Amino acid sequence: MTTSPAEKTRDHLFLMGFTAGAVLGAGLGMLLAPRAAVEFRGRVAGSAKSLGNAAFERYQQASARVGAAARESRIRGQAIRDGLADTVVRGAQRVEQYATEAKTNLDARAPEHSAP
Repeated sequence: MTTSPAEKTRDHLFLMGFTAGAVLGAGLGMLLAPRAAVEFRGRVAGSAKSLGNAAFERYQQASARVGAAARESRIRGQAIRDGLADTVVRGAQRVEQYATEAKTNLDARAPEHSAP
């Protein structure tokens, strides 16, 4: 099988175009890759920093809400404790009053003993 001069020229031009494209592509890749990598790292770092800031803000908000809830619970607990203490004191006073009245009633009913 013989090849004509036109086919040889076409094959030669294709090979030269392919080689030139490969060399040009490799050169552009080497020229642009470091810049793209630096830009990509910068974007990733910026995104990570934004994510970290957002997480910190959410932590601060949650911490403030938990602190407020804890203070409110403490205040309510103290109010319940104080109310319970008052109830216990009133109950003790009623028991003492009841005991005093019962003793007075018993003393009033008891016959007086005279000494011989």
